[in-house]
Amino acid sequence: MNLRQIEFVVAVAEEQSFTRAAQRCHTVQSSLSHQVAKLEEEIGASLFERSSRHVRLTPAGQAFLRQAYIALEATRRIPEEVATASGQIRGRLSLGMISALGTIDMVDLITRFHRQHPQVEVHLSQSGSEELLNRIKEARLDVALIGLWPGDPVPDGNHLFLCEERLIAVLPPKHPMAGDKRLTLEKLATLPLVDYPRESSARRQTDKAFAAAGIAPQISFEVNHLDLIARFVAQGLAASLVPESVASGLRGVAQLSIRDAPKRVLYAVWAKSPTPATAAFIDLLRMDLAG
Repeated sequence: MNLRQIEFVVAVAEEQSFTRAAQRCHTVQSSLSHQVAKLEEEIGASLFERSSRHVRLTPAGQAFLRQAYIALEATRRIPEEVATASGQIRGRLSLGMISALGTIDMVDLITRFHRQHPQVEVHLSQSGSEELLNRIKEARLDVALIGLWPGDPVPDGNHLFLCEERLIAVLPPKHPMAGDKRLTLEKLATLPLVDYPRESSARRQTDKAFAAAGIAPQISFEVNHLDLIARFVAQGLAASLVPESVASGLRGVAQLSIRDAPKRVLYAVWAKSPTPATAAFIDLLRMDLAG
């Protein structure tokens, strides 16, 4: 087994295609397929279910992929650790964040980090908290900024408390309830609502809030981005619950405090053994929080 074979397996798993994996790895498909088959023979297990239309991981392939990410990450870190021993921070920093992150200016944070460490290649992606945590666990991400419901367990590994904030209601500006000074979850639940998909952590936060109050809300629209939530509200099609720091940046909506307002907790999480670039980024984040 060699690293190139491991890279081939990861590429096939992520692309779900031998053809696209070969293009990604800058090799011909026959060579990639041969190396994957050779690896499967060596470990005595099939890693993929192959058909004319689909390529899927077998249970053995899923187990292999988890360890493959760890092995590739360990290899990537060798030159970074050597550079650190020489007084330099270089390499790659992979960041992930939820879309509704009003309390942290990630662009400004990355800009200042880049000025301090210009030899670090920074990458950023957005996703839901669960997906980001999975990427941290699989060593595909260095740092993730996530949101949790108060009381939810903080994932294993390193974490940093960022803040706790209320969710507030956003309504169409001309809605009869837009001037309600005593809006409650019960009143809000009588309106059509727009929210994140059911499987997302953001949606679970609002679902738990309504459930704790014994209320069944009307979720009419499920979308995966804050901008879409704001557009549905501004057009008078629905109301929503959003974090207070995020609501301040939305245009064309009325913002109302809720008497029984739910809250969310934001954390930065990273692997148990951080890279030098990760440690430097967390130091910068800690300095920001300290004021």
